[in-house]
Amino acid sequence: MRWHAVFCSHCREELPETAYFCLKCGVRSSKGEEAGVSYPWNWEKEVEKTLSTVAEGVKGAFNTVKEGVRKSTNREAVVCSTCGEKNLYDSKFCNKCGKELT
Repeated sequence: MRWHAVFCSHCREELPETAYFCLKCGVRSSKGEEAGVSYPWNWEKEVEKTLSTVAEGVKGAFNTVKEGVRKSTNREAVVCSTCGEKNLYDSKFCNKCGKELT
């Protein structure tokens, strides 16, 4: 009998020929599929839930950055009372004369 390597279809980990599940990532092997072995947990639902949570986080981060950009582009320049130079809205010191902006 000739030996041949079996690999996980998901993470490419080498598996024993008799393995129904990957030892590294837990995905059912082709041997497990052929045998009709079901997952001990609903991994697809868990992955979906995790991806949904990640997507909500990314969406929240995107909206936070978007709001920050919107606010920063709508701010008025701070004019130095000493030299009259216009400075970025969040400047604490004048970029021309170095005086503290109030």
